Amino acid sequence: MSKAGLNALLRPEDSIVVLIDHQPYQFTNLNSHDATTIVNNVVGLAKGAKVFNVPTILTTVIEERGGYIIKQLQDVYPDQKPINRTWINTWQDPHVTDIVKKSGRKQLVLAALWTEVCLAQPAIQALGEGYEVFVVTDASGGVSAESHDIAVRRLVQAGAVPITWMAVVSEWQRDWAREQTAVELAGVMAEHGGASGIAYAWEVQLLASAGKAATPGM
Repeated sequence: MSKAGLNALLRPEDSIVVLIDHQPYQFTNLNSHDATTIVNNVVGLAKGAKVFNVPTILTTVIEERGGYIIKQLQDVYPDQKPINRTWINTWQDPHVTDIVKKSGRKQLVLAALWTEVCLAQPAIQALGEGYEVFVVTDASGGVSAESHDIAVRRLVQAGAVPITWMAVVSEWQRDWAREQTAVELAGVMAEHGGASGIAYAWEVQLLASAGKAATPGM
């Protein structure tokens, strides 16, 4: 896996996303982040993947006890039934790995609850199988700040790349001249990008006002 240079950046045509266990049970003991933040970020990541036609797999663990995947995430892919597992380690479930293997894509983008368990285990195994693994730290979370932090450190030592969701979609876009995705991505950023989204909305307002001022008779 290249750690530097252009090839070290994410490319939509080589990426595949797996979103793991964003379910009610996991959220009840999420203490490394505010739950609202994780919901916002994982949904932003999912919507971004959809903009770039990056295959995205939704998966849950024992959903009949732990709850269905959160509605906000399911709504991004309303026709996709999440793969319900018994394996704690997603990468030991062939229902998930077969899809990834058939895609032929080697840049694996993962987010999960919890970081120290459901993110760490598949990431470490996939690294051993030759995948380039990117772990989206702000769309994942642990049972404590320490457990999240230590898990991320462990993953870095194993060779995974920690990244945030806005960095992921920015690398997929790479050039704002790519107009076919720029407009849709800007919409995602406006809705989920926090202050960046607010600034973008303000810019749109100012441009609209400038246009009106330049129009005769306005």
